[in-house]
Amino acid sequence: MKHSLATAILTAFCLGRASRADETMPLTIVAFGDSTTAPRATIRKVYAQRVQEELNRRGVAAEVVNAGVGGNTTAQARRRFEKDVLAKQPDLVIIQFGINDSVVDVWRKPPATRSRVPVDRYETNLRYFIHTLRSRGAKVILMTPNPLRWTKKLKTMYGKPPYDPRDPNGFNVTLTPYAEVVRKVAREAGVALIDVFAEFTAYGRVGNQTVDDLLLDGMHPNDKGHAIIAGLLTGKTLERVKALHSQ
Repeated sequence: MKHSLATAILTAFCLGRASRADETMPLTIVAFGDSTTAPRATIRKVYAQRVQEELNRRGVAAEVVNAGVGGNTTAQARRRFEKDVLAKQPDLVIIQFGINDSVVDVWRKPPATRSRVPVDRYETNLRYFIHTLRSRGAKVILMTPNPLRWTKKLKTMYGKPPYDPRDPNGFNVTLTPYAEVVRKVAREAGVALIDVFAEFTAYGRVGNQTVDDLLLDGMHPNDKGHAIIAGLLTGKTLERVKALHSQ
């Protein structure tokens, strides 16, 4: 007998807990991140809302819990990991951090000279999240941070070394290595990857399009940006379902 789509999803992502008697229970997905994940008054629907709606539309019983907190680094996220993620007993966790970790607060007096969270510590934190979730039977999707673009306000705050306000890509100087770490960790840990940085960058190379089209304020995805992210996430989920059906 063929599984229903909802049952297939749950089979693919289930926690493997012996106590889970009913595999038709809604799938619990946690979107764990910073302000690029969190709800915003100026955004109609962030990616977490869009993913839940699309999965439900396709007959998948799923709840997507938004655990995004503005300004968070991975170091801060570790302190709330138990309460905001593990306590939800998730089947799948989407993880996206990096912008706040990588930023050098050159606007401070005296100016900062280092990223808020060193890149090696950032990597350690990502691996900690993955290891802990796997030990509890949860699946993980890692997402790279989205690229940044200059605005007048951001140039005023960050328009000095190591950043280059003359270069359209100059606000990504410290962020790019963090995006590469996400790719490395996903590859080495064998977890799914959504490369938002690469997708947004590729979008900006087509015709008259620019990365700015996908950003609200040079940093946060707008509705169009969130729609692209949600499409990638939904596709990754359904891709696994199709693979399960083909077995």
